[in-house]
Amino acid sequence: MILVLNAGSSSLRCALFQRGADGPAWRAHVAGIGHEPRLSIDSVAVAGERPPAGDHAAAARWLFARLPAAPTAAGHRVVHGGLHHAAPVRLDAEILSALEGLIPLAPAHQPQALACIRAFGEVWPDLPQVACFDTAFHRTQDRLAQLYPLPRALIDDGLVRFGFHGLSYAHLTRAYPKGRILAAHLGHGASLCAIRDGRSVATTMGFTTLDGLMMGTRSGAVDPGLVLYLIRERGLSADAVADLLNARSGLLGVSGISDDVQVLEASDASAAREALDLFTYRIVREAGSLIAALGGVDTLVFTGGIGEHAAQIRADVCRGLAFAGVALDEVANAGGSPKIEASGSAVTVRIAPANEEREIALSVTDALGPS
Repeated sequence: MILVLNAGSSSLRCALFQRGADGPAWRAHVAGIGHEPRLSIDSVAVAGERPPAGDHAAAARWLFARLPAAPTAAGHRVVHGGLHHAAPVRLDAEILSALEGLIPLAPAHQPQALACIRAFGEVWPDLPQVACFDTAFHRTQDRLAQLYPLPRALIDDGLVRFGFHGLSYAHLTRAYPKGRILAAHLGHGASLCAIRDGRSVATTMGFTTLDGLMMGTRSGAVDPGLVLYLIRERGLSADAVADLLNARSGLLGVSGISDDVQVLEASDASAAREALDLFTYRIVREAGSLIAALGGVDTLVFTGGIGEHAAQIRADVCRGLAFAGVALDEVANAGGSPKIEASGSAVTVRIAPANEEREIALSVTDALGPS
C-alpha cells in the first residue's frame, strides 16, 4: 500500500493506493489547516470529527492514526525540486537538506510538504519515502525555453524558468503520449503547458508559481517595472508587494468580490464580468505563445477545478483560439463531456480530470521497483 500525501498551502490530501490499482482504496482531505480545519473522507464531508487546529505535521499525524490499512511506502508532492531533480527520488537526509534550501522559491508549499515527510518518518522510520516534484516534468525543455535574459552569473546560479503543475501534466501524457498538446491546468493556481510527444516544451509559470496566467488571487505576469514602482514610489515593502501579488490580485483583486469563478459568474457586477474576461483573455494570449513554441497544436486539454467544471470559461477560451483551428461543440461542452470539439474541428478538445495523486502512486512504484 502506497500512501500519497499532497500538501497545499492550507490543506492536505491523503490517499492510499494498492500497487497497480487505477484508483485509491481510501482518500481523505483536511482543509483549513491553521484556521478551522475540516475533514472529508472519499469526498464526503465528515461532521463531528474535528482535525487538530495545528500545522500540516499535526494534520498528517492525525490522518495517519485513521488509515484503514498500514502503508509500505509514501509518496509526496513536493512543489520545487530545483535544477537537479528531473525524476522522482527516494528521500534521504542529504536530499531533504537540499529541498529545505529551496523553501524561498516555494514558501507557500515547500515547508508544508517537508513537514509531512518528517511526520511520516517519525511514525514509520524504516519505510521508504519518495519525493515527486512539480518542477521535474519541465526539465525536458530546451535550454533557451528555460533562460531569462539576465546576467550570466545569475543564470549560472540557478535563476531560470522552472515551471510547475508538472505532476498534473505528467499524468495527462499517460493519456496523450503523442502529438502537440496544449494543456490548460486551470484552478486557483493556473498555468498552460506546451507538450510535444510527452515532453514539456514550454510553460507559463517560471522561476516561481507567480508567473504566467492570472489566477485566483495571484496576478500572474506583470511588468517588473510595476514592482519597482510600488516599492520606490508607493513605499511598499518587499513583503507587502509579495502579499499584493500573491494574495490580493488575480480574480479576487480585479473583481473586488471573490476568487471563485462560480461566485463571479453568478454576480451581476460589471467588475466580476471584467475579471472573468481578463482571465480568459490572458489564457488565450499565453496560449498563442505556446502554440507558436509547438509549431501548431493537435489537442487542447482542460484540467484542474476550473478547467473541468467551468463550461463558460472553456467556451470563451475556445472561441479565442478559433484562429488555431479550435471549434467547440457547445452542447457537449455544456454537459461536461470528455470530448467537446465540434465535428470538423482541426484541433481535438478534451476535458481530463486532474489526478496528481495517482501520478505520485505510479511514480513511487517506478522509483522503488517491483514489490
